Amino acid sequence: MEPRSRSFYVLSAFFALFLIFLYGPTFTIAVLSFQGPGGGLTFPMRGVSLHWFRDLFEQQAVGDIWGAFRRSLVLGLTVMTTTVIVSVMGGLAFRKRFAGSTALFYLTITSLVIPSILVSLGVGLIWSQSGLPVHWSTSGFGAQLTWTLPFGLLIMFAVFNRFDASFEEAARDLGATPWQVVRHVVLPIIAPSLIGIALFGFTLSYDEFARTLLTSGSYNTLPLEIFGMTTNVTSPVLFALGTLTTVFSLFIVAVFLLIAWAMNKRRSRRGSDAGKGDL
Repeated sequence: MEPRSRSFYVLSAFFALFLIFLYGPTFTIAVLSFQGPGGGLTFPMRGVSLHWFRDLFEQQAVGDIWGAFRRSLVLGLTVMTTTVIVSVMGGLAFRKRFAGSTALFYLTITSLVIPSILVSLGVGLIWSQSGLPVHWSTSGFGAQLTWTLPFGLLIMFAVFNRFDASFEEAARDLGATPWQVVRHVVLPIIAPSLIGIALFGFTLSYDEFARTLLTSGSYNTLPLEIFGMTTNVTSPVLFALGTLTTVFSLFIVAVFLLIAWAMNKRRSRRGSDAGKGDL
């Protein structure tokens, strides 16, 4: 085995520093959240306990933590569902050229390069000037879709660019209707990508701050509530909340990965069963 070059160790050290920079703050917050009742916001730690996690589940005088969590959860699920449905419809529509398709494509992804706070301001002004109540479930929902939909559409465009249309042609030759082709051929093939879009939609919505800042109305989502807490909370309860939200996010990612793994395993089992039937 040839000895590894110096560049390998340099790149490995750089990558290790990158990981520390990326995950170090989260790890630090997690460690500080396990302090004792007399703990503060900085090192050194003062005891080790679950005191601040228990404090989270008691009545809080500093804000509506669990109400904000419920709002973020509902909003994330709604944005996720809408993003998946519209992305699939948009991906199917853009498989064929139509008048204005290029302009519509660039108009769709333009929201990715517009500063998020300007999108929030614009959506909030549209709602207020139209006489509609500014609320997290309406204007906040619309503002977050300007962030999640372009990602979903870009994924769908990439998927359908590699899609083999011969599967659809074979289904139509066997007498399948257009809806049956979509339901029984197209959707099962692109299902792993739909899982990815759903994960993108939920996570981007769940932790979105800037586009919700001026569109949530009188009720905060969880990122806005945490930001508000940073101005008046001086105890590790804030770190405990950050640790729990991080664990929840990782749990959601694990659930989506498990669903994707189960779908791939089911597909491979069906393929092996079909192969045995042909023998």
